[in-house]
Amino acid sequence: MRKVEVVYRPFEKVTRVPEGTTLFNAAHWIGLPIESTCGGRGTCGKCKVRVDEGEFEITPADRRHLTDVELEQGWHLACEAELLGDAACFVPELMGVPKAATMGVSRFVLLEPNVNKVHLTLPTPTLEDTRSDIERLRDELDREGYGVVADLRALRHLPVALRRADFDVTAVLCGEHLVAVEPGDTAGVSYGIALDVGTTTVVATLMDLSGGGAAAVASNLNGQAPFGADVISRIGRTRTDETAAAELQRTVVETINGLLADVYARAGVERDHVYEMVVAGNATMLHLLLAVDPHAIAMAPFIPAFREPLDVPAEALGIEIHPEGRVQLLPSIGAYVGADIVAGIQATGLTREPELRLFVDVGTNGEIVLGSSDRVLASAAPAGPAFEGGHIRCGMRAADGAIEGVTLTDGSVELQVIGNAPERGICGSGLIDAVAQLRLIGLLDAKGRLAAPADVPGHPLADRLAEVNGTRAFVLEGDIVLTQKDVRELQSAKAAIATGIDALMDAMGVRASDLHEVLLAGSFGTYINPASARIIGLVPPVPVERIKAVGNAAGEGAKMALVSFREREMAFDLPRRVEYVELSGRPDFNEAFLTAVAFPELEPLP
Repeated sequence: MRKVEVVYRPFEKVTRVPEGTTLFNAAHWIGLPIESTCGGRGTCGKCKVRVDEGEFEITPADRRHLTDVELEQGWHLACEAELLGDAACFVPELMGVPKAATMGVSRFVLLEPNVNKVHLTLPTPTLEDTRSDIERLRDELDREGYGVVADLRALRHLPVALRRADFDVTAVLCGEHLVAVEPGDTAGVSYGIALDVGTTTVVATLMDLSGGGAAAVASNLNGQAPFGADVISRIGRTRTDETAAAELQRTVVETINGLLADVYARAGVERDHVYEMVVAGNATMLHLLLAVDPHAIAMAPFIPAFREPLDVPAEALGIEIHPEGRVQLLPSIGAYVGADIVAGIQATGLTREPELRLFVDVGTNGEIVLGSSDRVLASAAPAGPAFEGGHIRCGMRAADGAIEGVTLTDGSVELQVIGNAPERGICGSGLIDAVAQLRLIGLLDAKGRLAAPADVPGHPLADRLAEVNGTRAFVLEGDIVLTQKDVRELQSAKAAIATGIDALMDAMGVRASDLHEVLLAGSFGTYINPASARIIGLVPPVPVERIKAVGNAAGEGAKMALVSFREREMAFDLPRRVEYVELSGRPDFNEAFLTAVAFPELEPLP
């Protein structure tokens, strides 16, 4: 897609954005806020800028909010002005200092939620003023710069709500949707939910939309787990059982509602004060949340039913926020690079800064994003379940009793166990540590072959080498062993992701030395030892201090989109900015994968 350049004066800030981006959104990409209260919908008329260079059509919203003189002078509403060529414009100073908070990965976020609560004292109807109730409300909101759309349910409640409050009310708007009309001034009480629907775990964060803080957080295993541990298994159920999609939808909604009840109780917040939910998740999880058949995702050419952002009534999904509340799904980039990765990109600001960064969400499906403000590439690699303990003899998920860290030194084996509980197995981070440590102490060669006792006479840990069911193994503790087959499973998983990374770097024409940072995302990425990841070749050979865990970036991105309509608009625009690279169609993929199976030669870590 062709990019155009725009200059913002008097700040002399310059950015290059895809054709069709509005002046309003392009400004926010470079951290330049433009006045607005309506969320860029063209209703408040506050985001006016003067175009000094470039051509823009005069829109109906321009004519409604700007005078003839202003139009002649080149003024436009920034949210309506789509860039079709290079341009320069003048931006007036903000009327006030906007609220902001630090969210995501050290991101500075303006607090401008899509939910607005507007206190109004409406004129009482008289024989001389016979406007309908909705006209009366709409006229007052229009004076405040807000558009409003009321559906049948809202209209049914409106007459009683206005008269019980003697026309002194607070209108609750989610975008332009009228969610509620509350008695008196309740503008300071406003909440929303940021939801990360993972294949394994669902995380709900109750956000105070007035201050931008998290009021409560809860997580639980996704209730869909009995239908399969991964997305392919769950998609398979929908292909063989016509009722499966509805059942999968019901179970994940039960999980979500259980989390909502939990956070409401912890924070002492009523359901009717929670007006919106923003959802991040992979494409399959979003399809199943809506009970949309996802089976085409699993077959070439891997086509989802939808990728765009969707705004649906909470009641239609059975999600227990305000009955008239809304659920906003973030967009996906492709069938296997979903809204969770869009949210992660948003949380890290990867597309907004000039430094080249690599973002990797390590899991059964490894999503990879490489880029900067200049260009962004994304792909997905089928890593398999090894990183989550699957297909590993003593593997388990990261829970109490799981070995999450391993250190082998001076003939000793030191284990870090989750919950300080008795060892029950080994999770993904412990698996990576164990293999990396075996490489360092010479018990595992570059091809991934475990040594036998006869190969390393006199080695201080030779007595830990064993044979289990005819295959070589290393004893970690008691019956918990790491087998040769386990090493092969890890090699295959890490090779898939490493091959994907190499493919993106080749397409971008860059090398490891060009990388400013490597960001490891997701709950699993948080616990990976960066040095171990580098030793096994999961990530490129960059200095260890450049490898950083960014935690639940998907959840952070959802929070940002919830508390800031500007961040949400940027997330909506990301699929246009990101180039998707399909690995399965690359003729050299298999050869590159086989090369990546081997471990890198050991070298001193910086």
